[in-house]
Amino acid sequence: MNMLQSIRNALVPVHRAGYPFIAGFFVASLILGFLWEPLFWIGLVLTIWCAYFFRDPERIVPQADHLVVSPADGTVSLVGHVVPPTELQLGDEPMLRISIFMNVFNCHVNRAPVRGAILRTAYREGEFKNAELDKASEVNERSSMILAGPFGEVGVVQIAGAVARRIISFVKQGETLEAGQRFGLIRFGSRLDVYLPDGVVPRVAEGQTAIAGETVLAEHGQELASWPARRD
Repeated sequence: MNMLQSIRNALVPVHRAGYPFIAGFFVASLILGFLWEPLFWIGLVLTIWCAYFFRDPERIVPQADHLVVSPADGTVSLVGHVVPPTELQLGDEPMLRISIFMNVFNCHVNRAPVRGAILRTAYREGEFKNAELDKASEVNERSSMILAGPFGEVGVVQIAGAVARRIISFVKQGETLEAGQRFGLIRFGSRLDVYLPDGVVPRVAEGQTAIAGETVLAEHGQELASWPARRD
């Protein structure tokens, strides 16, 4: 029983949004295998990668209203003050923006950076340039939401990348999210931008690796020596 429990703990759950893709990759592998056996093994490797891409592990989320947790797994690509996109309706003054770039090997399930109600959402069609580029925030296809956080309005923007062609949202306007709660997913390779109000100080640097729901990106007000966490 201990061995079975260990195996179960080692297996990471797969998000249901990935089921059709995993099945499609496997069926294609079978068909190609009939034509030429090595193609089956290549397809099987791609099937395993697809399952890995859609993994949805549990995270231990810090529970403190002054903290901003990462909405995505990936690399912190940008930290700085910029004017937010017009569809966010956050004004024309620069705000602190922290960007997380996700490559095709990162977990792509996105999580709320703070606790709060969803005040509004917006979707904007655009291009599919490399999401690591700064201009991707302005020209790429994106889906946005504004959270009424504990210390002000926080903008969260899912940005499609050069490979990504689908942004999925699990939530809608009016719902209330907990920090670290799952709210969406992007296929395949993309970026998350978080726009934060005055009084928030970044706690990460460009090039740092972030883990969705666990890495503290920034904090507002007085620092605390410690804070509780919850599993989600």
